[in-house]
Amino acid sequence: MQSEFSIRPLRSSDNKPLAAVLREVLVEFGVPKVGTAYADPVLDMMFDGYSLPRHAYWVVVDKQQILGGGGIAPLNNESETICELQKMYFHVKARGKGLGQKLITQLLQLAKSFDYTTCYLETMPNMIDAQKLYEKHGFSYINAPMGNTGHYSCPVWMTKSLV
Repeated sequence: MQSEFSIRPLRSSDNKPLAAVLREVLVEFGVPKVGTAYADPVLDMMFDGYSLPRHAYWVVVDKQQILGGGGIAPLNNESETICELQKMYFHVKARGKGLGQKLITQLLQLAKSFDYTTCYLETMPNMIDAQKLYEKHGFSYINAPMGNTGHYSCPVWMTKSLV
């Protein structure tokens, strides 16, 4: 049967399946369960967390099955002009299909529309394909973390100018 991938805004009914997929991907990549997105309290109530002003989260769906997503939100403890690309993870079924390209493009456009001038992200060293995607979209490595994400186990930091 043909896949019918789509990208759409997060719905409240997506909370449980999205949390399960994101945790599955994090475990697959051997991400520590503390000091990363795995332990974020918002992971189980993403719709509520991303319903705030200047926040957005979009999901990747195949025939009603949530296969991942990504979001934009203000970076805690930083200037209001800096956002963070957050929780962008895809189930293996959704990888290698150009969905990451589409989603990151959409999220960066949203960030600009929210008047952010810089986008920050944190990732893991072994998430090589993700880092290549970020670099392709203009992100550069930086030497220290920004803001206060609580993700002290994520040792790779990148930023992109949105102006």
